[in-house]
Formats: sequence, structure tokens, C-alpha cells
Amino acid sequence: MNQAPPNVLPLYEQISEPTLSFHPDRPTDVDVHPLAGLLRFGPYCRKLPISAADPIRLAIIAPEGTGNRVLNLLAEFNQSQRPRERHQYLPEFGGFSRVFGVGLDAPTPGSVGRVLSLPNTAIDAALSSQRPYEPLSELIHRSVRQLNSSRQEFDVALLYLPDALASGFKSDPADEEADFDLHDSVKALSSTLRLPVQILNDDAITYKCRCSVAWRLSLALFTKAGGIPWKLDRFEERHAYVGLSYCVRKASRAQFVTCCSQIFDAEGTNLRFLLYESADGRYEGENPFLPRGDMYRVMARTLALYQKQKGIPPTRLVVHKTTPFTPDEIDGCNDALSSVDDVELLTVGQRVSWSGIRIDPPTAKGSTKGIAAKYPIERGATLPLGVYEFLLWTQGNCSGIGKGTYFKEGKGIPHPLRITRYQGMGGFHASARELMALTKMNWNNDSLYDRLPVTLSYASILARVVKRMGSLSQTPYDFRFFM
Repeated sequence: MNQAPPNVLPLYEQISEPTLSFHPDRPTDVDVHPLAGLLRFGPYCRKLPISAADPIRLAIIAPEGTGNRVLNLLAEFNQSQRPRERHQYLPEFGGFSRVFGVGLDAPTPGSVGRVLSLPNTAIDAALSSQRPYEPLSELIHRSVRQLNSSRQEFDVALLYLPDALASGFKSDPADEEADFDLHDSVKALSSTLRLPVQILNDDAITYKCRCSVAWRLSLALFTKAGGIPWKLDRFEERHAYVGLSYCVRKASRAQFVTCCSQIFDAEGTNLRFLLYESADGRYEGENPFLPRGDMYRVMARTLALYQKQKGIPPTRLVVHKTTPFTPDEIDGCNDALSSVDDVELLTVGQRVSWSGIRIDPPTAKGSTKGIAAKYPIERGATLPLGVYEFLLWTQGNCSGIGKGTYFKEGKGIPHPLRITRYQGMGGFHASARELMALTKMNWNNDSLYDRLPVTLSYASILARVVKRMGSLSQTPYDFRFFM
């Protein structure tokens, strides 16, 4: 029996950094670094019949006289950009077509159907009103609808909202009756129209590291146009992952709990997500929960969506939630998922009092005292707290990224996630590996990972936008309209 080194806690395990796949048929086209993988192999969908358009045609909505700022920004994407930050992680951006294998078609000034200007007189009138966000949002919504009438002319729309309009971005926090956010209201509208919109602010125009801007926005544009940059590597084909999140939408007579259900396939690809509104949702503290019947309907629809896409049910289905599973919710899941052999229900907690400090082995001969390391605990560290709970550090030091070690957060002591299993079988290693891999599947940024798995990192975005949707469709939504 091997004895753990004296500086290692009992039962501690280290999950290796998950690899990403960049080709549907070549298992050797993998990398742990998403951006380096794109440079080496190109995007995953490059050899698939369904991919982003070539070229990706863009349309622009901008205040009168500011369209050239957006066009100059797009021109930068056709050039090489060297990093001025995150040198250990961020590679040189080689130009959009070189990285993604498709072109980027920006409109010319005044292009009919692809360029819309917001009149300065209307903007000035909106900003001088008592509640500037109301007329400003009406003006922008009207422009988005007008642009949508020429939808066949472009693939992705860019909406430029400079800081000069900031007084109309949100309602006054002191206003107890209003809860408005212009960004979210535009996303709510664009999701209803099935129109991919990329919102730009002045940071995109002025941020010092143009390489970072190029990577981040290029990934977003490519994904919103239908591209798939990468997928998870070495996952079982018939495994699926569901993220559940709840939000409260204010109605005239009652508060309705809306459940957002997102399902991802074994390769981490978001198939679609569903919205279900419950009038019978209840609360424990500040957290809403669904009754058994409503949870059954949510999960039954989610499973049906997977089977429609894949043709067969999954053999393993993992459900992630940030709040505990009540007995009614557990029963509702099992009622709906009786055809699935392996169902695992996990709560992923972020408010954790635990922290971990890395201690290196002693260097002096005969010494038993460890030495505080120069870097944080390794990302992927896991530590069981009991039969049904374990800690997982999705933040931390990453070895093998660049030329040495890399800590994305830069400073501080990373806190783990607290994972609680309400149903499932086997050890915690497989669950931890899946969670780690899903932290690398957010295609809407250029980071190595998010703290939360993509099943839940999208949840806050969905809940925020859904609150501002006037009506909910029973048909599935594509997440790229909310990105």
C-alpha cells in the first residue's frame, strides 16, 4: 500500500487539466489550451458540413456619426495582434480568417439593410427625459426590429452602445418599482426574434490589449454565426448534462417561478434550452423550488429534446443546480428520467468557507516541515468531506500552460466549489472530471476556464434575461441569441 507524502492530505486527488477536441475525426487534434488549439488545428466545425457562413456577414447599429468606430474595430480583426497582458496564456492573434478558416464581411458605410444609424436628435431627447432608459430602449428596440426585416442580408448584428448613453442603460437603483437593464432587454428581444446580436461598448474600442479584444470578440462572432470552436475530448457519447436555474418574473397578480433547463451533450455542446413557468413554485428562504409535478414536466421536456436531437436517450444524465434538491424535486426527476440508467443530481455551491493553501515538501534533509508554495493550490484539486460531499478547486494554478505555471486570477487564494450529491452512484472522481471539463466550454470568452461549469455559468445570464421577456415560447431557445 502506497503511503501519501507527508504534505498531502488523505483522500486528496488531483484531476488533470481536461483536453479539448478540435476535429471530429482526428483524435490527435487535442489541446488543453483553447486558443493554442485553435491556432494549431482550426475550429472543430471546420470539417463539418454545417458550420459558420463563409464569410460571416455583419450588420451594424450605432449612434449617428459613430459607425466608423465599429468599422475600424472590425478592420483590426484582419490583422495580427500581439498580447500586452496575460503573456503566459494569451497567444498572438493571427487574424480572423487564419484562426477560424472563414472570412469576416463588414458592411460599407451606408449599406442598405446592413447599417442603421440612431439619430442624435432622438438620443438627446431620450437622455434628457425623466426616465431616459424608457425612450432610449424604445429607440433601440425599434432599430433592432427594423434591421431584422433585412435578416437575409447578414448573419450577426453589432450594436454599439457608447458610454455617452450610460444614463439610459439602467433604471435608478433607488426606484423600487423599476428593474431595467438595456443590455438584457435587447437580448430578450433578440432571442424572441432569433437574431444573434453582439453588443459593443467603449471598452472594445479603447482597451489597451487589442489582442485580448480580438480573441474575445472573434470567438463570440464565430459562435453566434453558428460556428463550433472546440468540444470536450474523451467523453462517453451518450452522456448528457443539464443545468437548472430559477428566476422570478413579476406579473400583475402573482410571482411566477420560471425554470430554465439547458441540456448539453457528451461533448459539452449546448443543444438548446427550455423555459417552463410555474405558478406553484414555492420558497425556502430566498430560494425558489418546484413541486414534483412541475419538475417532472421540466425534465420530461428536457429529455425529449435530447432524444429528438440524438435519436436515443442518454445512458447517463447529470443534473446541476446551485440550490439543494428537495425530495419533491428528486422524485420529479426520477419520474421523468426512468428510461435513463444512471441519473446523478448535484448541487454546486459557491459560498464556501473552505480554502486551500499549497504546501510543498520540505527541502532540508531530515526536516518534516513543509514550505509554503509560491503558487496557489492546483486547479483540479479534490477533497471529500464525506460520503455525499466533496470540494473541487476549479480555480488554481495550471501547470503546462505556456512555458510554466499559470494562475488565471493572478492573485488571491482560490476558493473551491462544494459539490453535494443527492443521487448517483460510484466515486466522486468521475463527477469531478466532468465538472472540470465543463468549466472550459464557455465559447463567449477567451479564458482558459470559468469557475462554474457551463451548465451553470450560463444560468445567471439566462435568468437575468428571462426576467425581462414579455412572453415565453414553448419551443426550445438557442443560447447563442442570449450570448
